[in-house]
Amino acid sequence: MGCVVSCIEGILHAVGACLIGIANAIGAIIMFIVDGIIGIFDIIVGCLTCQGFRGRGFRRRHRTTASRV
Repeated sequence: MGCVVSCIEGILHAVGACLIGIANAIGAIIMFIVDGIIGIFDIIVGCLTCQGFRGRGFRRRHRTTASRV
C-alpha cells in the first residue's frame, strides 16, 4: 500500500514541477515581449525629443570609462 502512495506522490510531484516550469516559461516570454515593447517606445521617445539613437548608450559608455579612472 505504501508503494502505491509513493508512486502517486511521485507522479503528482512531477506534474507539479512540469506545471511550474510551464508557468515560468510563459512568464519569461511575456517579460521578453514587454521589454522589447519598452525598448521600442524608448527609441521613439528618444527620437521625438531629439536625443537620437546614441542617447542612452553614449551615456552608459561614458560612465563606465569615467568609473575606471
